[in-house]
Amino acid sequence: MTQLFSEIGTADVSTVVAGASGSPAAAQPGPLSPFVARHLGPTEQDAEAMLAALGYASLEELIEATVPSAIRLQQALDLPQGLDEAAALAQLRSLAAQNQVWRSYLGLGYANTLTPAVIQRNVLENPGWYTQYTPYQPEISQGRLEALLNFQTLVTDLTGMEIANASLLDEGTAAAETMTLAFNARKQKDAKTFWVSAACHPQTIDVVKTRALPLGIAVMVGDHRSFSFDTPVFGVLLQYPATDGAVYDYEDFIAAAHGANALVTVAADLLSLTLLRPPGEFGADVVVGNTQRFGVPLGFGGPHAAFFATRNAFARKLPGRLVGVSKDTYDNPALRLTLQTREQHIRRDAATSNICTAQVLLAIMAAMYAVYHGPEGLRAIGDRIHHHTLALASALTAAGFDLGQEPVFDTLRVGVGDLQSDILTRAADHRINLRALDSETLIVALDETVTEADLQDLITVFTGSTPPLSHSPTPSLPHLPSPLQRTTPYLTHPTFHRYHSETEMLRYLYRLQNKDLSLATAMIPLGSCTMKLNATAEMVPVTWPEFGQIHPFAPAEQTAGYRKLFSDLETWLGEITGFDGVSLQPNAGAQGEYTGLLVIREYHQQRGEHHRNVCLIPQSAHGTNPASAVMAGMKVVPVACDEDGNIDVADLQAKAEKHGEKLAALMVTYPSTHGVFEAGIAEICAIVHDHGGQVYMDGANMNAQVGLCRPADFGADVCHLNLHKTFCIPHGGGGPGVGPIGVKAHLAPYLPGHGLVAGVGGDQSVGAVTSAPWGSASILPISWMYIAMMGGAGLKRATEVAILNANYIAQRLAGHYDILYTGQNGRVAHECILDVRPFKKSADIGVEDVAKRLIDYGFHPPTMSWPVAGTLMVEPTESESKAELDRFCDAMIAIREEIRAIETGQADRDHNLLKHAPHTAADLVSDWDRPYSREQAVFPTPFTRSAKFWPAVNRIDQAYGDRNLICSCAGMENY
Repeated sequence: MTQLFSEIGTADVSTVVAGASGSPAAAQPGPLSPFVARHLGPTEQDAEAMLAALGYASLEELIEATVPSAIRLQQALDLPQGLDEAAALAQLRSLAAQNQVWRSYLGLGYANTLTPAVIQRNVLENPGWYTQYTPYQPEISQGRLEALLNFQTLVTDLTGMEIANASLLDEGTAAAETMTLAFNARKQKDAKTFWVSAACHPQTIDVVKTRALPLGIAVMVGDHRSFSFDTPVFGVLLQYPATDGAVYDYEDFIAAAHGANALVTVAADLLSLTLLRPPGEFGADVVVGNTQRFGVPLGFGGPHAAFFATRNAFARKLPGRLVGVSKDTYDNPALRLTLQTREQHIRRDAATSNICTAQVLLAIMAAMYAVYHGPEGLRAIGDRIHHHTLALASALTAAGFDLGQEPVFDTLRVGVGDLQSDILTRAADHRINLRALDSETLIVALDETVTEADLQDLITVFTGSTPPLSHSPTPSLPHLPSPLQRTTPYLTHPTFHRYHSETEMLRYLYRLQNKDLSLATAMIPLGSCTMKLNATAEMVPVTWPEFGQIHPFAPAEQTAGYRKLFSDLETWLGEITGFDGVSLQPNAGAQGEYTGLLVIREYHQQRGEHHRNVCLIPQSAHGTNPASAVMAGMKVVPVACDEDGNIDVADLQAKAEKHGEKLAALMVTYPSTHGVFEAGIAEICAIVHDHGGQVYMDGANMNAQVGLCRPADFGADVCHLNLHKTFCIPHGGGGPGVGPIGVKAHLAPYLPGHGLVAGVGGDQSVGAVTSAPWGSASILPISWMYIAMMGGAGLKRATEVAILNANYIAQRLAGHYDILYTGQNGRVAHECILDVRPFKKSADIGVEDVAKRLIDYGFHPPTMSWPVAGTLMVEPTESESKAELDRFCDAMIAIREEIRAIETGQADRDHNLLKHAPHTAADLVSDWDRPYSREQAVFPTPFTRSAKFWPAVNRIDQAYGDRNLICSCAGMENY
């Protein structure tokens, strides 16, 4: 019998730490870290019982029966021995100490901020918020949906637009998304040029250029003051305020753009709109930007919640998620994701975007920052920043510096001439970062953390002396002229006026949290989503100032700790996957898909094979796969699956031969989307290679591979990894995510780079795919901690137990539900698909009925109707105990008996426990005329009596909210 934890030892910490730093000790096999027992759910005795139920004497026997021997690793991963929690935190603390937290006044769309402690402790650091899943089950997601509705309201009110989504990845990708929207909506089909103001943030311009190239869009960069629309353009992008701080009146330019049939996007600083006239009032069609300065730490670039606001006319072209108001069974208002929320799953290669994620946790923080401060508080913050900016401007003008004539909000463009070197030297002496726009111009951007002492230091840095600080604006730098001043109210909804004391705010946060089921409540058995333990020790470093308070464009010498952390992660992920190069830049799984395909495209381009543009994609693939391929300029050709759910190798061979001259890539998920290890994966990869294509592997199911097999070894050329799945970054209610890619050596030159930071990516980079050079850098310590504590042996054990848990569930439920697909020897990988389609005929019970009834038992439903309509895909992960697995299986078996009662006529076919599920606390006190008891409805098990999770609303009318679109707080009282 395999001993799950018998290898746990107490290796000498100094040796382990040395190994983690890359010394020869790292290659030596060692005992399992004590943390492994914390991460894994089953005890040794539990594992023995589960294996016995499956008919195996050891974990090794189970793995041999499940994972094809041809792809099995023959050696242990060359990773450091696992550390215990204290040792890992100590080592990471030593890395953090190598970062230097300077005062950064660099701007570029990023600003230091003051995170209210009540929000930091009770949202960012609270597993009740950060372990929630995407709110696809709205009855148990009402808290975070309300928080996101607050976010949408914040954005629409401040921008003056009609509708906003529930956040995007970052400002650069939001700007790129609006380019795509404008391109698809263009009136002149021959117009293929997107005009971008040179006053936009340079990283935004870079991302837009990257996204434009494969779509055949030309990007023209210029000055709005001289562009006359002689060249046909389908859209324009403006920055408000400009990257150098200038606030321009764009109204006439926008009117000219509309006269030329171009849609206009304004990238705006949201906080500035407390003072500045909102873009919606001077003609913008779309407004994008970043909410980072609403209480979200800098975090060396992310994660932060971007926003995308537009007019109602473009509601169905809006990328990402959108929260809307619907109603439940009793006509009570209820929130849900609406319209195109999962559009890319349905429309596949016809989708308008590949986005399936958001930055939910960060959007909630930004929304709660606005709720806590209210409109008056936000205005006061904006006023204070603006006042400090004008005071600094007055002092610098008096000292003889040229600040130009344009109005500003918080950023000054200072002409310093040949004094720049001396000024930067004094800045370094004061541990202050300034941005050099050119050899004679410096940028200084202020924020809400700036004090009068900081202003005095800045004056000293620029002048070499400390003259008295003046608080009166200088005539040569005018205050905001009336056409630029905001006159309209914002955040008038009561939510933004009720919770300004900490007591009220705390209670509001917990009222919302209690409406949502998280991992703090129960297992979330979602197939393909890997809702595993996000250990507290992994989460602690996220809010260390050495990680959180670093500007993404701080000088390299101030970020040595981050650079070492990135290097460690790249090395470790490379070893785990077998790839030669790794990029950490993509900040979501779909972003990783897109980046991997861009790299493949560039590889073919550099070889002179521009004609290779066909991407083969199995019909079972995740919906983001075909959408990503189209965004990368490829043509999608579907490949059939056989009756067992595997790729039809004969069809693949035929398609590869038919499109051989144009074949660019195959996108494949492994283990398969159907949850099995396909024995023919190496043959599949070889077929593609034989016809000149590259193999992209979707890493969504990497939790079944780590330590057992490696994508690069069995034929993949590039693979993205979901760090928010396999490597323990939490889902955060639907984001943040991180989707790095690994590539083989021949693709490494094309890894994404960055225009503002040297040394990122390959020497023939595809360009920047996100605004920040390392994407969502501040949450990478989570994955670093996970790998450091688990070690190579622990990671392998985690994979084995994930496979054990999934097969145990499949075994227990097999007599009650059909297991749709199995691999060799009747085994599944790390997830299994339960077929509930027969119940539609036998009892008029659909997959939604089963899912909603499971809520009454205290569980989040598994993944519904994907990859097969009418089924449930279950993934327990390695972190769940046998007791929790049994509780889930008992619930599913009990629900099967409830269905059987309908089939036999014991329960009413139209009015039964499943049709009316989920049941709320309000049902207990309502008029009750149903043919089953209240106790059966809400307390189906002893566990639910002692630890009941109550859904906030009854079943929601999914279609009503689409027909009656309400997507902001305004008007809810009248709903």
